[in-house]
Amino acid sequence: MRWQGQQIDTADAAALPGLEKLSGFVRSVTTPEFADVTFHEVMSKSALNHVPGPSSMPFDWTVNPYRGCTHACAYCFSRGTHEYLDFDGGRDFDTQVVVKVNVAEVLRRELARASWRREHVALGTNTDPYQRAEGRYRLMPGIITALTESGTPFSILTKGTLLRRDLPLLQDAARWVDVGLAMSIAVFDDELQRTLEPGTPSATARLETVRAATAAGFRVTVFLMPVIPHLTDSIAGLDDALRRVKAAGAARVVYGALHLRPGVKPWFMQWLAREHPELVSSYAQLYPGASVNAPREYRRWLARRIRPLLRSHGLDGRDEDDGMPRPPRTRTGPVRVTAKGVAADPAMLF
Repeated sequence: MRWQGQQIDTADAAALPGLEKLSGFVRSVTTPEFADVTFHEVMSKSALNHVPGPSSMPFDWTVNPYRGCTHACAYCFSRGTHEYLDFDGGRDFDTQVVVKVNVAEVLRRELARASWRREHVALGTNTDPYQRAEGRYRLMPGIITALTESGTPFSILTKGTLLRRDLPLLQDAARWVDVGLAMSIAVFDDELQRTLEPGTPSATARLETVRAATAAGFRVTVFLMPVIPHLTDSIAGLDDALRRVKAAGAARVVYGALHLRPGVKPWFMQWLAREHPELVSSYAQLYPGASVNAPREYRRWLARRIRPLLRSHGLDGRDEDDGMPRPPRTRTGPVRVTAKGVAADPAMLF
């Protein structure tokens, strides 16, 4: 690993935020409740990450309290980021998790800068902030509080049912800043889910979280992504998924076909060869060579198949190729979170 063998205060510009210096490394932790997983605790120097200008993402800023993810989704697009740490994007991504233990404190300082314009901040864009490790480290309450106190709108995308723990805090936050919640549910077949994303809660458990967030007053988006060619793209399967999403109270669905980035493709193809060898040749045609996206013809075919179902279920569906709307920026004043909720700065009231 790149932070081993360095001299104190020797910088490594290629390392991820928080790992540039050995002095930021705190300790490595293993625990019986996380078999075969090692948590590398670091003191991060930065919390806000600026999205590169050419990116198509509908936001400019992200916060990622973790690197690596015990959800272990074979298709996870973030696997390649682990290679910057001289980990591999396969089993290491699933079992070597970097934890920025001081992320909330650093974020609070960054949000207090006069230059901060209170732009929308997205959580869950790289690795899941509500993966199982969050039950141990409890980083999200501090992050939510820091964002709310600064008047910064934010959104959370997760597969983790641990989101329910923070719903009261998120309800308080939503009184003063725009808060968007989204649940990612790609697989509704339990057997397929256990092999493709073995560390995730079941679709049923995630739908119950959607239901709880809806009852708490949120308009929840469900990301039906990725749609896996030949495995989750049948009309019957899509119809059943959308029926269950609607019944859980979700407001809309965003869908998109599987991406296979260079750091992801080898690991996904290993999974495919092991679990569904009959599909390997089909995938070689769909994703030849270094191609990342499913062919345009497949994406158009998928749109023709799923859009009528979205309309019939009353879900405001959107293809990721259409782009996603940028969240609005509204309140800009600081607020203060107390044990009884959120107290407003007078300048925020009107």
